[in-house]
Amino acid sequence: MKHFLSDLIRVGISNLSIMLFGIGTSVLTARLLTPAENGDISALLVYPSLFMVLGSLGIRQSTTYFVGKAIYPLEVIQKAVVQIWMITTLLCMVSCYVLITYFTRHDYAASSVWLAILSIPFSLYNTYSSGVFLGKNEIKNFNRINWIPNAVTFLATIGLLYYFQLRLDGALLALLLGHVSIFMVLIFRDRFFSHLTLRMDMMVIKSMLSLGIVFALSLLVSQLNYKIDVILLENMSSSYELGIYTKGTSVVQYLWQIPMLFSTIIFARSAVSKDSLAFSKKVCQLLRISLVLIGFLSLGIGLLAYPIIHLLFGSAFDESAPVMQILLPGVVLLTVFKVMNMDLAGKGKPWISLKSMWFPLILNVVLNVLLIPRYGSVGAAMSSLVTYSLASFFFLHFYSKETGIPVADILRYQKSDWEPILYLFQKLAKKQ
Repeated sequence: MKHFLSDLIRVGISNLSIMLFGIGTSVLTARLLTPAENGDISALLVYPSLFMVLGSLGIRQSTTYFVGKAIYPLEVIQKAVVQIWMITTLLCMVSCYVLITYFTRHDYAASSVWLAILSIPFSLYNTYSSGVFLGKNEIKNFNRINWIPNAVTFLATIGLLYYFQLRLDGALLALLLGHVSIFMVLIFRDRFFSHLTLRMDMMVIKSMLSLGIVFALSLLVSQLNYKIDVILLENMSSSYELGIYTKGTSVVQYLWQIPMLFSTIIFARSAVSKDSLAFSKKVCQLLRISLVLIGFLSLGIGLLAYPIIHLLFGSAFDESAPVMQILLPGVVLLTVFKVMNMDLAGKGKPWISLKSMWFPLILNVVLNVLLIPRYGSVGAAMSSLVTYSLASFFFLHFYSKETGIPVADILRYQKSDWEPILYLFQKLAKKQ
């Protein structure tokens, strides 16, 4: 427990930095750009973000699994990662360029399109490389650097939007610089150029892709549940409505940093865990803690939605408040998936999330098509609420079957649930 909480504190500081810089960037783009321009940013980035998931081919997760289980030598795995990265980068960039150019309703400037897709190679490598950190259980090293992209993006947004007034292209360039900054750190740390070779170990690559593709499909379906409303809003509504929607979601989605704080640790330790059932029970304990914390925060945010939106983003985004209020119950319920999926993924079982998400995704498309023309951003939020909730119930059922832990036991609170929190406060008190 001592080492676990030590990791928890490190991850907490890192995630807090990520959250604050992320919110800061969102505030800046709201204050310095119009709702329509904010909508254009979301529309330009939706396909690259999806292809970063699909193009990653689950290599982060499969790398974590193979490194954690010591299935292949680390040097061999790193060479395979670099080779897969070179191929997927090209495929993803070409695919995104075609989709943005020919399958979006708006005619975006060529500079904006290229700035949106140029983040792909850097983001993909950063994702791949993080799997080595987690597989080696180097939580401390991982969290020393994973806040860098958000910090650089925040600072670059100030310079490019406020001082140079580059507007849309400035916001996209700031994001690109964030990805490049961590890439430059990783290529030297990972000895990138020593792994750059055309001699392929097809057995290792095939093994990683076989498991990784299942991870990628499950991640893609999950991400589509979060992104399909953005795609449909871009095609069925206006940039203004899309901007209103994305600002409403930007605040509530940071609540997932609480379970993500736990899930990074869960994933890494699950990959090397010897007692599978005992570790799953610990995950259930963390879920119960997360639900309470997120539930209370969501209640407060829901009651103060209008002043929060007005304070952060200004009066131009006041219509984002009802979007945020509608999404909050779904965000609380989807905590089940956010926490527990990382346990099963760490055990090499990503297909469980795929089973849980495919039907809610189809329903999400149907509801968005029905609700967006009439209700715009609010309709997209209503659709997400229904599908987030449904996906959570499905995943809870499948997780229970897979681990052999009854649903009642997963959700039943115990006095011992709060021991990690008490221990954490005691440890912090002693330091003071």
